[in-house]
Amino acid sequence: MPDSLPADSVGIVIPQTLHFDEPISLACGRTLASWDLVIETYGTLNRDASNAILICHALSGHHHAAGYHSGDERKPGWWDSCIGPGKPIDTSRFFVVSLNNLGGCNGSTGPSSTDPATGRPYGPDFPVITVRDWVQSQAMLADRLGIDCWAAVVGGSLGGMQALQWSLSYPDRLRHAAVIASTPRLTAQNIAFNEVARKAITSDPEFHGGRYYDHNVIPRQGLMLARMVGHITYLSDASMGEKFGRELRDQAYKFGYDAEFQVESYLRYQGERFSESFDANTYLLMTRALDYFDPAYEFDNNLAKAMEQAKCEFLVLSFSTDWRFTPARSAELVNAMIAARQRVSYAEIDAPWGHDAFLIPTPRYTDVFKAYLDRVGREVGA
Repeated sequence: MPDSLPADSVGIVIPQTLHFDEPISLACGRTLASWDLVIETYGTLNRDASNAILICHALSGHHHAAGYHSGDERKPGWWDSCIGPGKPIDTSRFFVVSLNNLGGCNGSTGPSSTDPATGRPYGPDFPVITVRDWVQSQAMLADRLGIDCWAAVVGGSLGGMQALQWSLSYPDRLRHAAVIASTPRLTAQNIAFNEVARKAITSDPEFHGGRYYDHNVIPRQGLMLARMVGHITYLSDASMGEKFGRELRDQAYKFGYDAEFQVESYLRYQGERFSESFDANTYLLMTRALDYFDPAYEFDNNLAKAMEQAKCEFLVLSFSTDWRFTPARSAELVNAMIAARQRVSYAEIDAPWGHDAFLIPTPRYTDVFKAYLDRVGREVGA
């Protein structure tokens, strides 16, 4: 942590674990009788609970979106650049709720949690979760917090899918949805990337059919490879070229197969660090939730027909060099919204960082985002 907290930081935050004894019925046909969600909140809920914003995380995200957990923490939460006093999601105006989704590995009930029926970790027996399931659990969370209607539901990437699903599952319970660097459904290429990542994990000898907890091991190599594949898709060719080019770690070729180029070393480091902090079964679950998301599926593959269910206003943002969820996918969503006569604001942000650009505070991005949320604040009197 910096020697002193920046004026626009939410400061030291303490996660909360909320326990639910209410059963939740899932799309796969199974039910969780009881479950936990870990959340963080920033700002103050106003008297009529109209200034609340829900933050939905991406694949590897969690509840810690802003601020610091302690004075020893080196980095703030994953979206600290956008959450805090005077930032686009202004905590001097809004009450912000960020959570670790059901099925996660940062405290919410997931594959690494104890199955009350067996006293052992769920492992591969944990039910497959969908985006709709997450939104259902988030609606139950809103009930617990006394929030009848969100001022906005906001998310990037997989989080944007959740924001979009909120507008369809609970159209009367949000005023605005911000869908950032996202898509209404994965392309075949994206599903293929996810399958390669899953195969890397399940082929690891230490995977043990998902019961690696029982063996006190983790499928480290498989999870590392899965993250390396994923990380490549999050960056643009230009950003990787600018950051690494063809730079060697040493001055000459070694004529071997260890990491010789800086980009190789970087990917290995990212994979190794990820394998130490993320659960492999959760990675399988999250990527499958990505694959299944398709709001048009139940409407004869007519996205415009699906979007007719919504009542909120939308902000859709894409990034020029994002080749994982291209601007064309956002344009497809916006065109469907227009065809459904929805109110939507759209901007394509010119940024060189690929899919990860939604995490980086580019001036035009933050200006557009802040201007939109300023209007949301005025509407709710925040």
